[in-house]
Amino acid sequence: MSKAFTRETDDDGDDELPDAAGALPEGARNYITPAGHDRLREELRQLRSVERPKVVETVSWAAGNGDRSENGDYIYGKMRLREIARRIRFLSKRLEIAEVVDQRRQTNREQVFFGATVTYADGRGRTRTVRIVGVDEAGHAPGDISWVSPVARALLKAHEGDIVSLRTPAGADELEVIEIAYHDT
Repeated sequence: MSKAFTRETDDDGDDELPDAAGALPEGARNYITPAGHDRLREELRQLRSVERPKVVETVSWAAGNGDRSENGDYIYGKMRLREIARRIRFLSKRLEIAEVVDQRRQTNREQVFFGATVTYADGRGRTRTVRIVGVDEAGHAPGDISWVSPVARALLKAHEGDIVSLRTPAGADELEVIEIAYHDT
C-alpha cells in the first residue's frame, strides 16, 4: 500500500470520543473526596511517567522496522498513545477544577452531605447502603454513587428517620433514611 493512503498523524479525529467519567452538570462544581483526588493524581502520574514512556519506546522500535502501514506494533502503539493523551488531558482538566471535600471535617453529622455513607430503605422494604462521592469516583467501590445522581439528590440534607421522595421512570418511590455515617477514609 502506498504511504499516500496511510494516516500517520496523532489526530485521527477521535477527540470526539467520550471520556471515562460522566459529565458534570452545567455550572456544577467538581467535588471529590481526598481519597478520590489521590487516586486521580496517581493515575495521572502513572500514565505520564510509566505507561506513556513504555508505549513511546515500543512505537519508536516499531517505526524503525520499516513499513508502518502493516506494522501492528506501530499501529496499535500510536492508537494507545492517543488514548493515553486523551486520558491525561481529561485527568488534568478534572484535577484542575476539583474541589476536595474532606468528610472528616463535617461538623453536622446528623444530616446527609457530600461524603456521607447512608443506609436507606426503599418503598418495597429493601435496604441499601451508599456513599455519596464525586462524579469521577462513582462506581469505584461498591455502593459509591455520584452526588449528582437522583438517589443522592433525594438523600442530600435528609436526617435519620426522614422519608424522601425519589422520582424514577417507574414512578415516585419513598426512601427512608435509616442511618448516616461519616467515615475517616
